[in-house]
Amino acid sequence: MVSQTSRPDTAIPLAAFVADIERRRVETGVTDLPRNGGNRRTPSKRALLKAIEDAGGEW
Repeated sequence: MVSQTSRPDTAIPLAAFVADIERRRVETGVTDLPRNGGNRRTPSKRALLKAIEDAGGEW
């Protein structure tokens, strides 16, 4: 299903989008972004991540 706000003629290929993000990161000098600390996670999200970890998965 196509979003009501997007039009197929304005779609950006993923490779072009990634290249644009990388170009902007280099231009601004922001090349290493920190991980989300997770300080505002809901109890259900914390439980889900714990279950994934307990099953041997990494998130």
